[in-house]
Amino acid sequence: MKVLITGASGFVGSFLCEKFLKEGFEVFGIDNFITSHIKNVSHLLNNKNFKFLELDVCNLKVEHLGDFKPDIILHFASPASPVDYYKYQIETMLVNSIGTKNCLDIALKFNSRFVLASTSEVYGDPLIHPQNESYWGNVNPIGPRSVYDEAKRFGEAISMAYYRLYKLDIRIIRIFNTYGPRMRINDGRVISNFIVQALKGEKLTIYGDGSQTRSFCYVSDLVEGIYRFSTYNNLSGQVINLGNPSEFTILQLAEIIMKLIPSAKGIEFLPPLEDDPRKRRPDITKAKNLLNWEPKVKLEEGLIYTIDYFKRELML
Repeated sequence: MKVLITGASGFVGSFLCEKFLKEGFEVFGIDNFITSHIKNVSHLLNNKNFKFLELDVCNLKVEHLGDFKPDIILHFASPASPVDYYKYQIETMLVNSIGTKNCLDIALKFNSRFVLASTSEVYGDPLIHPQNESYWGNVNPIGPRSVYDEAKRFGEAISMAYYRLYKLDIRIIRIFNTYGPRMRINDGRVISNFIVQALKGEKLTIYGDGSQTRSFCYVSDLVEGIYRFSTYNNLSGQVINLGNPSEFTILQLAEIIMKLIPSAKGIEFLPPLEDDPRKRRPDITKAKNLLNWEPKVKLEEGLIYTIDYFKRELML
C-alpha cells in the first residue's frame, strides 16, 4: 500500500509518516517548509520506503509523483496556528483551495482514498457545546481568523463535491487542539507559549480572563485516530471529530504548567483576541463507534513529554 502525505515535515505530518512506515506502507511526503522543518523527517530520508519532495502543493502535478500511485492521500499541508496563518494569510487560503483541488485531482486519477485534515475551527465560536459533526458552526467570514476558518470550510466543501460528483472515497477529519514534541518554539499555540515562557522564567501570557476553554489531545493519540480513519473500510463520505474531550480553562492549563515548571513567574493578562472561541470541546461519540478510538494520554502526562522536548530544543 502507498500513501501520499502533504505537510509531511510538519508537527502532525511527520508523525504520520512514521506511523504509516511502521505499518508497512510506502510513503511519499511533500512539504515546502513554510511552517515546518526538514529535521522532523531527516531520520526517515534513508528509509527505502520513504520518498520526499520539497514542493508547494499549489503547484503539485501528477508528474511530480513519477511512478508512485497512491492508494491513500492525506492532505495535511497548511499553516495551522494563529501566528502562522496571520503571517501567511494568502498562502493559507491557497493551500486549502488550490492545493486541495490538486490533491483531489490526483486522487481522482488514481481512484485514491482522500483524507482531508480539517479543523475544529470550522465550528467557529460555537453556539452548542460540546461540538458534534452535525453542527454547522458559527464563523465570522471576514474576521482575522477567517483566512483559516473559511479556507478549511472550503476544503471540506470541495472534497464533498468530489465525493458526490465522482464517487471518490472522501474522508474529513476535524482536528481539535493537539500538542506534543515537534511543536515549534514560536508557533503561537497556547501550550508551546506557556512551556517556553515558563522554561525561560517569564510570566505566562493569557489573552482575556483565562475562562475560555480548550481540549488538548496528545499527538500520539491523534495519529492513531487518523491512521484508523484513513485505513478502515466503508467510511467514505464520513466527517469525524478527533480530539480529547477533557476540557480545561486556559487558566487551569497555566496552573498545571506552573506546577510542572516552577521557574514560571506567574501570569500576565492581556486583552482578548478577536473572534477567540469561548469554548471548545469535541463530541467524539462517532470516533468511538466507528473507530473504537479515544485518547489515552492524560494532559499532565503529555505535558511532561512535551516539556522534555522543549528543554532539549532550548538547550536547557
